[in-house]
Amino acid sequence: MLAYIIRRLLLIIPTLFGIMVINFAVVQFSPGGPVEQAISQIQGTAVDATARVSGSGQAETTPGAQKPGVGSGSAASKYRGARGLDPEFIKELEKLYGFDKPAHIRFIEMLKKYAVFDFGESFFRDRKVVDLVIDKMPVSISLGLWTTLLVYLISIPLGIAKSVRDGEGFDIWTSVVVIIGNAIPNFLFAILLVVLFAGGSFLDIFPLRGITSPNWDELSIIGKVLDYFHHMILPITALVIGGFAGLTMLTKNSFIEEINKQYVVTARSKGLEEKRVLYGHIFRNAMLIVIAGFPSAFIGILFTGAMLIEIIFSLDGMGLLAFEAVINRDYPVMFGTLYVFTILGLIMALIGDIAYHVVDPRIDFEANEV
Repeated sequence: MLAYIIRRLLLIIPTLFGIMVINFAVVQFSPGGPVEQAISQIQGTAVDATARVSGSGQAETTPGAQKPGVGSGSAASKYRGARGLDPEFIKELEKLYGFDKPAHIRFIEMLKKYAVFDFGESFFRDRKVVDLVIDKMPVSISLGLWTTLLVYLISIPLGIAKSVRDGEGFDIWTSVVVIIGNAIPNFLFAILLVVLFAGGSFLDIFPLRGITSPNWDELSIIGKVLDYFHHMILPITALVIGGFAGLTMLTKNSFIEEINKQYVVTARSKGLEEKRVLYGHIFRNAMLIVIAGFPSAFIGILFTGAMLIEIIFSLDGMGLLAFEAVINRDYPVMFGTLYVFTILGLIMALIGDIAYHVVDPRIDFEANEV
């Protein structure tokens, strides 16, 4: 197992490199880079990701407004909206954002810095990317941990109940709920919850924005805890509804597989009570694969669903940070968050494999490698 862990750790390097190369190449061909964003701000046509705009959603501009630095040339003609600006000014913007160097040079310099977790500074936030990631990470981790915990607390009892009532009415109607939960994306549930309970069209019970209230510092310890959960109920509910289906069916199928094994038949033939057979023999074996999947489940919830939920509920976490960085073309934040997400995903996947081996030594990943 040690050799497998070492190989997996070494494999992180080329995997991470490949992901960064692909994303860096895609970004080079995407319109609206940071230079164009800066030009739009100068021209008064920029729309920030966090800004509220009225009407059709377009930023208001004054027709015929005077543009700074009139001029022409190839430096300005490369960028949309730069016509009429001084080419020297455009070159200064390129130098400011590092675009005065060829793409491959910028990529190599970025990798050298990322190797020591130096992600640089945000183009538009005037803060180091590391500081931004550290500030936003607790919100995303908190959301992922609570969701994963509740998913397990709901899915395991439900899966067990479905397995012992396989084919009965309870199993059938709960399967309908599971199918609906699996078929509808969690962000649609989030929108429905906002409409119903967050001042949409019906009730206004829960807050829509943020993880705490503005007066959170003035509250008592109990008040802070209650305020925190008051803000987290809707986003966690949306994630749980969309995430419990797969684990429920995994638990059910795992228990059904164990129920049909010979040792269960032997235990029943000895006259043991059904509950003792279920929780004393079947549970211990059936839950191995479910418990070992906790790291993978956490990463799946954190990466696949949390970003849209953070955007909908304005939770200031990694997902919202990455979304705003993409909209604003804040490349240091974009690649910094991608780097962190990728490393976390790869490490948690390895932890999941180790957990599988720990709970069931019969699982040998080295023997399965070609």
